[in-house]
Amino acid sequence: MRRRKPGSISVVSRLIMTIFLREPDVKALLTMDATITALESAFREWAAGRATNQPRRRVAGGSTLATMSAALPSSGLIGFKAYTHGPNGARFWVSLFDASDGRPRALMEADWLGRMRTGAASGLATKYMARPEASIFTIIGAGSQALTQVLAVAAVRSLREIRVFSRDAGHRAAFAARLTAELDISVRPMASLRDAIDGADIMTTMTWAAQPIFPGEWLRAGQHLNVCGSNYPDRREVDGRTIARADLLVADDVDAARLEAGDLILAEREGQLSWGRVRSLRDLVAGATGQRQPSDVTLFKAVGLAIEDVAAGAVVLQQAESRGVGVPLPD
Repeated sequence: MRRRKPGSISVVSRLIMTIFLREPDVKALLTMDATITALESAFREWAAGRATNQPRRRVAGGSTLATMSAALPSSGLIGFKAYTHGPNGARFWVSLFDASDGRPRALMEADWLGRMRTGAASGLATKYMARPEASIFTIIGAGSQALTQVLAVAAVRSLREIRVFSRDAGHRAAFAARLTAELDISVRPMASLRDAIDGADIMTTMTWAAQPIFPGEWLRAGQHLNVCGSNYPDRREVDGRTIARADLLVADDVDAARLEAGDLILAEREGQLSWGRVRSLRDLVAGATGQRQPSDVTLFKAVGLAIEDVAAGAVVLQQAESRGVGVPLPD
């Protein structure tokens, strides 16, 4: 974390300058509890009509550039995320601006921020949709996004067991060992996906799968499922039967899901889904009914939203300014 020299910048000038934050800064400044709280507030503000979110747009030309933007008046900020995918991997950036005069406030590297807000969205959905007593959690996938998914669910439910499934035995063992070191919770690497699902109260899929990874018949009454691995319309992690079995079906945003949520788009094409069944997460946060009966199967589909990036970025910026962290940028 880069701190500015004490006394080198006055409090007034520090509050009006633009700062640059690297990944280590962001990681040090952003906690999961704060991220979930920020997203909850942002979704409530959005439900009240005071915040706005614009969908992702992609352009390709060798590499792919994606951009997405949002306005969050309660934080005094508007902003966007831009990221690229190319031969050398992906890079992520969040830019924040003063909502009143358009002045740039911050530019930050946003790989970790993106992982945190993606996990926090699942945590927020789990808070409102899963049974209060849910205590056994299965994470399906052990890649770079898996850790924050686990941290988020652990933040909103008192877990007594975490199950880890990955097709790669080495990956699942290593990830289970990491979780064991970081959390005071029993962690079990699972060689069988069906065994990992059977008896779980909460499950999250975070994989690169393009086709369903398990049949909907494996689900049991009372389970909650977060489906988070893809935001492409032709890819899915769960089948139409899984979608059809959900008694409560929520997307982070229905309009975005219609464009990007292959799990739902393909189920609709197969006659397994009517879009009228799908609610937006902000409606649950604003007071709509979540879990209705303990036996309900509930499902949250995430594609990722700019309002989440701006909300998380606002937390980072506030912490950076209060602690004197970051590199000043020229006007």
